[in-house]
Amino acid sequence: MKFTRRHALACTATALAALTFGMASAQQAAWPSKSITIVVAYPPGGDTDAIARVYAEKLAARLGQQVIVDNRPGASGTIGSAAVAKAAPDGYTLLFTPSTFPIAQHVLKVGANVAHDVNNDFTPLIKTGNIPLLLVTSPATGIKDARQLIADAKAGKALTYGTPGAGSPMHIAAEMLNTDAGIRIAHVPYRGVAPVVTDTLGGHVSVGWITPGAVAAHVNGGKLMALATAERQRTRLMPNVPTLVELGYKDLEISAWMGLLGPKGLPQDVVRALNGHMNEVLKLMDVQSRMAALGIEPIGGEPVVLARQIADDDRRFGKLVKDFGIKAE
Repeated sequence: MKFTRRHALACTATALAALTFGMASAQQAAWPSKSITIVVAYPPGGDTDAIARVYAEKLAARLGQQVIVDNRPGASGTIGSAAVAKAAPDGYTLLFTPSTFPIAQHVLKVGANVAHDVNNDFTPLIKTGNIPLLLVTSPATGIKDARQLIADAKAGKALTYGTPGAGSPMHIAAEMLNTDAGIRIAHVPYRGVAPVVTDTLGGHVSVGWITPGAVAAHVNGGKLMALATAERQRTRLMPNVPTLVELGYKDLEISAWMGLLGPKGLPQDVVRALNGHMNEVLKLMDVQSRMAALGIEPIGGEPVVLARQIADDDRRFGKLVKDFGIKAE
């Protein structure tokens, strides 16, 4: 067969295509080849930020690349979440978020610049932990337990509850208790966890809805009393504290959680790698100790665990927010 210029060009094109494919495959196999950014959509210093930095340090050691935590607070986390939704799906921009993630857009008036679909615009990677929601009071209030709190409310006593903000899981839990118990305890929303703790300690609100890590020292020191949790079963972090389910409120099961996600379309090899590494990180004793100090129970597992959690919360809390008329203030 005569070897023509056309044959030569065709061979060259085929060789270039094969080379390009090989280079692309090599680049993909080389992930990660540069630093990774984990976006935390809240300010530095909070529980989400604190544990994200622990995970980042452990991931960096396992991946051989720097893992940076980038705080992008604002609009109940939707600013940071939207930034990740719009990022390239290459495994170098991730989102570490608490369970306000599927609630925020039901509570806020979200602008087009931060609008996103929590079920379809992200790739779930791993649910890292659950965080029990805890009902606490100061001994100075005279409230001895959750039964007395509910009895006082039914008797018409003016009572208030503090939460870290309108639309938070704590706010929703408290309104579920109001509805299920047929009582009316008034909401006092704060901007964050610290002022809830301060005003509950001072007796400025009757009770506070909070997470264990924020108040463990005060409970252990006798400055606050833990009345109940909103878990179905008692949390191993505070095994002596009863649940509201135990007290007869069978549907009052709600907890906070944390999880790691990437943008939609993240390559499956990257998903498997990150999920595998994070499952190993969650087994480390020093990580578990730090999580326990923050009131977080390790979960782990496959990405589908987080995907189902987000879908369930989006559906459930969307309805509850509407039923209770909850709006961000």
